[in-house]
Amino acid sequence: MTKDVIALTPKMPDLPTLLAGLYAGGPDLGVNTLAGGAVVQLCAPGGRPLVSVETPVFVQVPGETARLLGSEGGAHEGPVWWTEARASTAVAEAGRLAGSFAGRLVTVLGGTVWPPDAATTDVVPLTTDISAVPVPATAMPAVDVLTPSTAVVIQERPLVPMTSWLSDALRTAAEHERGVQIVTPPGSRLTLATRTALRGLPNRWVVQDPEDGYYDGLSGAVLHWKGGTFTPVRDAHGAARPAGAFAAPTAAHGRQLLLTLRTRHRADADLVLGRALETVCTRLTGAPPAGWSTAEPVNLPWSTRQVTDLARSRAPRPTWLIAVGEPGRPMLATVRVLRTPGGVEEDIALAFGYGHDESPPLDAIEGLAAELAAGQGFVTLLTAVRGGRRDLSVPAHAEPLPTPVGFTVAQGEAERSGRPPARAPEPVRLGARGRGALHYRLGEVSVTMPSGSSRTASR
Repeated sequence: MTKDVIALTPKMPDLPTLLAGLYAGGPDLGVNTLAGGAVVQLCAPGGRPLVSVETPVFVQVPGETARLLGSEGGAHEGPVWWTEARASTAVAEAGRLAGSFAGRLVTVLGGTVWPPDAATTDVVPLTTDISAVPVPATAMPAVDVLTPSTAVVIQERPLVPMTSWLSDALRTAAEHERGVQIVTPPGSRLTLATRTALRGLPNRWVVQDPEDGYYDGLSGAVLHWKGGTFTPVRDAHGAARPAGAFAAPTAAHGRQLLLTLRTRHRADADLVLGRALETVCTRLTGAPPAGWSTAEPVNLPWSTRQVTDLARSRAPRPTWLIAVGEPGRPMLATVRVLRTPGGVEEDIALAFGYGHDESPPLDAIEGLAAELAAGQGFVTLLTAVRGGRRDLSVPAHAEPLPTPVGFTVAQGEAERSGRPPARAPEPVRLGARGRGALHYRLGEVSVTMPSGSSRTASR
C-alpha cells in the first residue's frame, strides 16, 4: 500500500464528510488537528498519529492532475478538489486506513482515488501493538525520521511533487539547520519544482537500489546511513563511488529549453510582478502561464495581480512560487521574489519540454531578449538546451549537461560589471544605445526538426 492516497472529488469535502472518512478505523480512534486546523489527524489511543489529511485544494488548472498523477489522475475534465492523506510508515494498518478514508470521500462526493487500488470503504481494525511504536519526534506529518541533522521523508510515489507537506518540511528543517532527505524506490522521478527546491547539500534525493543499497538520485554517489544521515560511501582516497544504476545509459526522451531570467524593479506601489515570466511564456508557447501556486498541485489560474499581492504581503521575506503552462506544451517555472537594496528582484527559472519530433524555438530567443530588454526591469537572460524528458520530470540517472545557447545582459548592468573577457564573442546590440542590452551568441546547436532531419541553429 502506498503511503500517500489522494481523493479527487468534484465537490468540496466538508467537515462532516472528512470526519466520516476519518472514522474508517472505528470509533475508538481519535481525531486531532495541527497547523491551526490545516491538517487533521486520525490518531490511535494515546495520540499516536496514523493518518494525516491536509486541507482540500481546489485545482483549477487544466492538465495538472494528469501531470502529477498520470493517466490515472487525468480523467477529470474540469476543476477538482484534491484531498491528500498521508499514512504513518510505522503502523502496518495506516496505509489501509488512508485508502479507506479516501474511498469513503469519493463514495459520498463522487470522483476517484489515486492510486486506484488503494480505494476501499472497509473499517480497518487496529491490530498493531501501538505501545511498541515510538511516538514521532516531530509534529510534521511529512517527516518519517528526525535526527539532529536530518529530516527523512519517505515517498513511494512514481512522481514526487513539491507538495505543501514537503515545502513545510523543507522550510522547518532549514529553520533548525537540518537537511531534508527524500527516500524513494527505484524508478521514481522528481518534478522539476521538487528538484529545484532540493538543490544543494545537506538536502538529498536518496534512491533505494537492489545492488548498491542507496544512492544519490542527483549525483549518483552510493550512500549509507551514518551518524543520523545518508552520506556517501568513500574509498581509501576519500572519493565517492558512483552507483551503476545512475550511470547506466538511457535513451533521451526529448529536449528541454532552459531559461534563467533575472529582473530588478523599483519597490513602488505600481509594481506588478510576473510580467517577464508572462512575456517569455507567451512568446515561446503562444499563451501565458496556465496557473501558479506556492506548491504542487498548481491550483490557481495565472494572475500577475495575485502573484504581486502575495509577494507584497510577505515582504521583506522572500516569496517562492511555481507556474505551469498549458497541457499541450510542457512548461514549468520557479520564481523567487527577493527584496534587496537595489529594489525587488525576480529570479526566474523556466523549462520547456519538446519531443524528438519537435524543435525548441531557438530562432525566437534573440527577439525575446529584445522584448524583455525594452522594459520589465530586465537584468540578464541565460538560455541553454539539454537532452531530457519532454514532461520535464527528473529521473534518478545521469542526464546530459545543459549546452549554453545565448546570454543577454542589460547594457547598464554590463557597464557596471566592466569589460567582458577577451575571448567573449562580439555582442549584438538590442534596443536603443544606453537603454538596451547586449546579446551574446555562444555558438551553434543541432536541433531535431519535425521531419526527423536535423539543422543547426544559432545559440
